[in-house]
Amino acid sequence: MQEVEAGASDPGLWEDSNRASNFLKKQGELREQLRPLQELEKKIEEAEVYLELADEKTVEEREALKESDALLRDIKKQLDKMELETLLGGKYDYNDAIISLHPGAGGLESQDWAEMLLRMYNRWCEQKGYEVELVDLLGDDEAGIKSATLIIRGHAAYGYLQAEKGVHRLIRISPYDTSKRRHTSFASVDVVPEVEEEEYEINEDDLKVDTFRASGAGGQHVNKTDSAVRITHLPTALIVTCQNERSQHNNRQQAMRVLQAKLAEIARQEQADEIDAERGQQREIAWGSQIRTYTFHPFTLVKDHRTGVEVGQVDAVMNGMLDPFIDAYLRWKARGKTPLTK
Repeated sequence: MQEVEAGASDPGLWEDSNRASNFLKKQGELREQLRPLQELEKKIEEAEVYLELADEKTVEEREALKESDALLRDIKKQLDKMELETLLGGKYDYNDAIISLHPGAGGLESQDWAEMLLRMYNRWCEQKGYEVELVDLLGDDEAGIKSATLIIRGHAAYGYLQAEKGVHRLIRISPYDTSKRRHTSFASVDVVPEVEEEEYEINEDDLKVDTFRASGAGGQHVNKTDSAVRITHLPTALIVTCQNERSQHNNRQQAMRVLQAKLAEIARQEQADEIDAERGQQREIAWGSQIRTYTFHPFTLVKDHRTGVEVGQVDAVMNGMLDPFIDAYLRWKARGKTPLTK
């Protein structure tokens, strides 16, 4: 932090907007890493004071012992959280995250499930104090959503949210079935880190750009201008749309950022697959095998099939209680993807 702050005296820093932006971002990241350490130091000092007061068996001393005990429990909880963050060692773990949601086959039921997941991630971000930017949302006239893309900005957003990448399965009594039968629905969640423009260059000749009228909220504006943008990357057939901004230019910029992140992720995955092939490892199948099942009926349970972690409070999970699964995923990944529970 001292080295970074010493750079603030460089007159050229503030004349270059990119350098200044990177400086402030780095400074903010370091402060965020130091903050829990500084808080721990204060709590430990406070606990030591209470323990010094707890030498005798008077009422006051017994109260001091209770206070020190509560502080030490709090310190242990905070240490566990800090230990978890040491597992974030990937190159992009401290980057912002881009989440894309798509319902599986099943019509309204799957579309409704995708919208439930969208709400779940919004709730989790609210609790973490993360900023959520809705880049694209394609709704349905009857129910649910056909697709959604979000950019999540906050401390180590990608590092934590990478745990959510995969197929999510829902089992419940469908509100759209008049016979009240139990239905199984699927939705896919894709998570990639947002990357800087210079990290992945795109050949403009590889792009097909279409414009159309936005279908979301926006009053008269959406009915008068073709502000929404759809970009197709021809070599990979990747399609990215953005219609949240009012201007076509801004929508194109947002779509390009999402496309860059997705292409960079493909390149990283291809490199990882080549390494796995050299080692003789079997490729992990992402689509078609759910990472997590959310059961609403005949009992309530959310189970992560990678780590074995189970939570019975399905309503709490849908309201953003994802930390048990994210924590377990990071530990599972650090252990070489061996089960945490039998």
